[in-house]
Amino acid sequence: MTFFMVDSAMSRVYEAVIVLLSGCLPSTSIAPMEILGTAGVLWDTFQGAQGAPLFRVRAVSIDGRPTHNMIPVSITPECSIGDVRHADLIIVPAAGSDLGEICATNALLIPWLQKWYRRGAAIAGICTGVSLVAEAGLLDGKPGTSHWAFIPKFQERYPSVDWQPERFVTESDNVFCSGGVYASIDLSLYLVEKFGGHKMAMETARALLLETPRMWQATYAGEPPAAAHNDLPVQKAQQYLFKNFREELTVDDLAERVGMSPRNFARRFKAAAGDTPLGYLHRLRINAAKHLLESGSVSVQEVCAAVGYEDVTFFRRLFKRFTGVPPREYRVRFGAA
Repeated sequence: MTFFMVDSAMSRVYEAVIVLLSGCLPSTSIAPMEILGTAGVLWDTFQGAQGAPLFRVRAVSIDGRPTHNMIPVSITPECSIGDVRHADLIIVPAAGSDLGEICATNALLIPWLQKWYRRGAAIAGICTGVSLVAEAGLLDGKPGTSHWAFIPKFQERYPSVDWQPERFVTESDNVFCSGGVYASIDLSLYLVEKFGGHKMAMETARALLLETPRMWQATYAGEPPAAAHNDLPVQKAQQYLFKNFREELTVDDLAERVGMSPRNFARRFKAAAGDTPLGYLHRLRINAAKHLLESGSVSVQEVCAAVGYEDVTFFRRLFKRFTGVPPREYRVRFGAA
């Protein structure tokens, strides 16, 4: 399954369906509604321009009735899940703390998610709502995350999922997961970028006074590795690079770490990840640099050092090759106002 990215010449509005579940924290439904609903519109309004919405956002519940949440806030859905006729994106919110009870109470949602995934919709789970995505089998053999405190329960109930508790957001084959409750904000901005592009995601974040999406619950390291493959040694190397991208690393070091010859390792890495080990390392570093430039006020020299480079001239040249613009210009375009 692939995403259809929006370019400036297109005016397609994507159908985003936010599922309302009883017993959930309402912010995990409301935050995606607000972020997706303002994407492509709010920033342009602030600039005195006429924007075009990226998403048509609909709130639905299993039976079409209002839900009762963990705090005294009630949200009225537009319709029931059975009334949905089109969906490009479906988001499942946090839904309590007992995974077994969540799945039993919302059992009708599981075949519905399976149906829409087969039809090509992207499926995203937030915090404990990820349990319903996993129960539907959509995470088998794929990376997933949730709030770190629930990961042991997830690992016990869904052992075929590659649980990554250090991550705020995971993505594989059109299935997305986010960590704790307020990681719903990170996931929503991430989805705006996937459907509408980086520029729209940055403008949406700036319009709502939000930081750019965090990817890690531990150390931020840019975008997640391409892990939609089954080459375990390469996955192991990717994870090591992801956590140690600031260090001085060589292909020989990585090959030895996974028990392979440098030549065979380089060949298999390129085949599985779509890039050379060095190119992949540069991409991780440049994405981390983009985040620092977008959300901080540190100098270009400090960003250069923070992501693992010593030569600032080389860093500037590499950054421009990956992004099309020098670091300072990138900050002007996408940095916090």
